[in-house]
Amino acid sequence: MSQSYNRGLVEDFGRWREFSAGMWAWIFHKFTGWVLVGYLFTHIAVLSTALSGEILYTETIRALESLLIVRILEVGLLAVAVFHILNGLRLLLVDLGIGLEAQDKSFYASLVLTGAIVVASVPTFVAGVF
Repeated sequence: MSQSYNRGLVEDFGRWREFSAGMWAWIFHKFTGWVLVGYLFTHIAVLSTALSGEILYTETIRALESLLIVRILEVGLLAVAVFHILNGLRLLLVDLGIGLEAQDKSFYASLVLTGAIVVASVPTFVAGVF
């Protein structure tokens, strides 16, 4: 006899409190993956301006880099990429059977390490804007 599980209503927004660290890791990994795919297409679109001429491309990049919002978005891109890489390495180790008992701790460690790397990189990214 099969068991059924009441998954609740789709409109039940309070269920996020029931998520474990593994579910949050999965959600963040999928989200960061989609953000990186979106960035890839945007990056290709911007690089395609190089076909119009080297001078136009250089001016476009200089104009974008002079904007504070672009620098902030670059910090966000760094955070997304670093978390996606660290969580991917964590998943690789788990798939190999290493650290199965400490999945929650390794997820939290990847979050803390991502935060440390991003905070340490902020001065480099915003230098020259002010």
